[in-house]
Amino acid sequence: MYHEQIDPVMTMHWETLIESAAFRIRRSGRFLVSELLLPHRVISTSACNGGQSDTIRYLVNHQSCEGSGHHERAACLISMGLERYHSSVCEELGLPAELTATMGTAANMSYATIRQCGDDTISVAAVVTAGVQGNASCAGDPTTWTETPAALSTTSPVGTINIQVLLSCPVTQGALSRAVVTMTEAKTAALQQLAVRSRYSLDLATGTTTDQFCVAAPLQGDPPRRYTSTGTKLGEYLGVAVRDATLEALRWHNGLEASYTRGLFHVLGRYGVKEDQFLAEMAAYLSEKDLELLKKNRNAVMFEPLVSAAAYALSSVLDRCRYGAFPASAANEALRQQAASLAASLAGRLDQWPEFHASLPDVDVEQSKQLILAAIALGWSRKWS
Repeated sequence: MYHEQIDPVMTMHWETLIESAAFRIRRSGRFLVSELLLPHRVISTSACNGGQSDTIRYLVNHQSCEGSGHHERAACLISMGLERYHSSVCEELGLPAELTATMGTAANMSYATIRQCGDDTISVAAVVTAGVQGNASCAGDPTTWTETPAALSTTSPVGTINIQVLLSCPVTQGALSRAVVTMTEAKTAALQQLAVRSRYSLDLATGTTTDQFCVAAPLQGDPPRRYTSTGTKLGEYLGVAVRDATLEALRWHNGLEASYTRGLFHVLGRYGVKEDQFLAEMAAYLSEKDLELLKKNRNAVMFEPLVSAAAYALSSVLDRCRYGAFPASAANEALRQQAASLAASLAGRLDQWPEFHASLPDVDVEQSKQLILAAIALGWSRKWS
């Protein structure tokens, strides 16, 4: 018989989200617990009991602090240290610390999203909490933090993607590790769909700096599967479950969804077009009358579909310029062409594209923000002229 059944603290009100023969997922307040009802092999980022283990019974995700201004809580966590904090979480839940893998986040557990994908023989369940607005990053971004024995940051950047993956079938140790790769690719695929930008560079995000995970597969049953890559059905189900759960979690926690991503600030924010600065900066490009009209109709302009399409084309060209896809002699003209399309789309006068192209300033790629603002001003002023 598997471990003696241990219920989390019974004074807490527990909501059962999913229950099967292999696992049970429950939520209460700041905590979400996946109880493994059969022996599983787990690989996780848990500060205690992390790595690969055949003895983990509980996978815990929890809200460890509020998203901003929770300085007293942050100081408490730092003073306790990772091991003591892990024990305190388990004690609060009434769970044995040595049988538990934990993840922490500022996200509310009410926003946790579960997606299941599979067929009659195999399936995958993914449980995700996700926030990216303050801490999205791209692998390889610059950083100033180096870990030392005493180095625990006193600031906690807001934004974490925490993922639990529960496989229905046994897998080899190598396949369990490969499942982490597929899971990570699926998470990044969700961020690509939403064009989430890094907060630390001009690149699109691949995750956040504080992402965590737990992946579990039963130890008993059919012969272990050897492959969990994206080229297998198990890998496909894993990718779909994690991608879709991440998308849904971001929709609830950050309000991010496909329709939102058409906004001009979302598209071009990484190139300096920021909502809090936009109207003040546009004053240098528009007459007082046109600026006042823009202020009253900003959202209609910022979320206009064809304007967004032109903005995405422009941002893509800017990316290619940074990556060296074009010779330097062609980069400025490539950018100017896309800026002319942005202006013509905003004005609703695509037939006058040559005139817009001729009217825009000839600026260097390094001054792309000025060209973007000039294109927006040109299109807006010509829309009603």
